[in-house]
Amino acid sequence: MPLTVPLFVAKWKAASLSERSSYQQHFLDLCSLLDVTPPAEEDPTGASFTFEKGVTKADGGKGFADVWRRGCFGWEYKGKHKDLDAAYRQLQNYREALENPPLLVVCDLETFVVRTNFTGTPTERHEFHLDDLADTKTFGLLRNLFHAPYELRPGKTQKEITEKVAAKFAKLADGLRGRGVEPEPAASAAVVRQLRSRADRWPVRYYNKMATFDFCRTAERLRSC
Repeated sequence: MPLTVPLFVAKWKAASLSERSSYQQHFLDLCSLLDVTPPAEEDPTGASFTFEKGVTKADGGKGFADVWRRGCFGWEYKGKHKDLDAAYRQLQNYREALENPPLLVVCDLETFVVRTNFTGTPTERHEFHLDDLADTKTFGLLRNLFHAPYELRPGKTQKEITEKVAAKFAKLADGLRGRGVEPEPAASAAVVRQLRSRADRWPVRYYNKMATFDFCRTAERLRSC
């Protein structure tokens, strides 16, 4: 019989166990809560769903990801109220060896932080806590980690977002030219080079407009208005 949300929340709010002594049971309780077959039952070989997935770190050496499910997530635990940013850095070091899972999850038994890791899209961060699981939307997000990870894929790609930003800069350049602000190519070129380094491709029609516009000088003029 699956575990209920109130029972899961009560159990893990009361727990004071260390990471080592708690994380596998916490994850197995999540499996029960979400009607997911536990790793050893779903995959007795550990080839696609397992605890303690051995990895070669991106910066060298060996390590172990606490939980890994192919095509879904890499998951790293910490003890209660420990540094989840440190756990995320560990996952970043492991993710290539984990076949770049679409989701990177860190958890301290009470707090869950989910970051998207879809190729060609910006990273989105979702954080929730045990008490939040009573909310249908939050529970659905947790369920999607296991059953539908691609539901968490950001709606726009990095390319689409940078093109939208480029269009806004181009519109700003045209508008200020209409007010008689003169461009200075050298100053704007440095700004645009920095912007271009954050995108695979800026649309030529937008870049050509920005490349002749002096953003620094315009900012000074606007501040003096």
